[in-house]
Amino acid sequence: MNILHFRDADRLPAVHFGYWRDLLHEWADQGKISREIALGWRDANECDRELDPLIGWDFNWSTNRSCSMGLFPAFEHKVLETLPDGSQRVQTGMGVIERVKPGIVSIPSEDDYTLKDRRAFEELYLPKMQFSPDRVDTEYFKHFNETRPTDVPVGLQVGSVLGNIRDMTTVMGMSYLIYDEDEELFADIVDTYAELQYKCVEEVLKTGAKFDYAHFWEDVCFKSGPLISPELFDELCAKHYKKRCDLLHSYGIDIISLDCDGVVEKLLPTWVNNGVNTMFPIEIGVWGDQFEPARKKFGREVLGVGGMDKTAFRRDKAAVDAEIERVKRLASLGGFIPCPDHRIMPGSKFELVQYYAEEIKKITL
Repeated sequence: MNILHFRDADRLPAVHFGYWRDLLHEWADQGKISREIALGWRDANECDRELDPLIGWDFNWSTNRSCSMGLFPAFEHKVLETLPDGSQRVQTGMGVIERVKPGIVSIPSEDDYTLKDRRAFEELYLPKMQFSPDRVDTEYFKHFNETRPTDVPVGLQVGSVLGNIRDMTTVMGMSYLIYDEDEELFADIVDTYAELQYKCVEEVLKTGAKFDYAHFWEDVCFKSGPLISPELFDELCAKHYKKRCDLLHSYGIDIISLDCDGVVEKLLPTWVNNGVNTMFPIEIGVWGDQFEPARKKFGREVLGVGGMDKTAFRRDKAAVDAEIERVKRLASLGGFIPCPDHRIMPGSKFELVQYYAEEIKKITL
């Protein structure tokens, strides 16, 4: 919290953003961690907290809390068809039809989607986008301050403005709705979903629960930039970021981070101008560092958590040392905490991750 407020701090914290589960099974096979941790791990759960000191981490940035902010109830998750090659066509809780292939643990292919027109929205989705009190466990949040961790920062998940809708429509469906089918309908979907999520966040905050930061999830960019034109993104989404961030500010939350993968440069103005101030996870990808250019453009309005090229963990100590030197320089700008730029991937070497965590903690500010 000191670093992200440009206050004095004794050292950098060693922060991570979780793991691919395949990696944890690799480490269990190698005898580095227990099989119980590999099987039971989730962000910020007991297994995650047990693993942190084994590696040397201070905490997982994804130590946050939420409520039921999505489609409620979700669509039934069911297998629609099993194909000769063993793959399955599966309906997800978002109403998307995915092609799930045996042995593939990354993002499935999308075969079809349900949210195609106004009839589908009004009959199938609108009823699932309504606020109801049972979305928020008010008793849990009323006692949250007595039970929350006190040795690590804890965030409040504040949802999504466009990312979840992209999940519901698929990238193809979103593109058709925006440009070819019904722009007014797409705006109605965005507005309806945003109001639902605003109400959920408001109800949590009204309980008196205290959080150190807030966190959006979006994922609406890829390696060449955003999946939607920046102008349209600003027109549709800016007001909703501002409304939600104004609410957070009124409850004393001034660190507001947003998770978006890919090249985010063209969407940064919408986020920064409407209250989002912390970039995360600042993927390096094939395009290089995005934090320093953002800092040069926006000054201290932009903070950062992430920006460490996690692929170094698959190489050697020299590669990790080079990353440490690079993020050390970024940390010297202030308001920046290094963190692997997404979940640590299969093939990463346990000893190199340990080495990175220990070396980061040696960096004084």
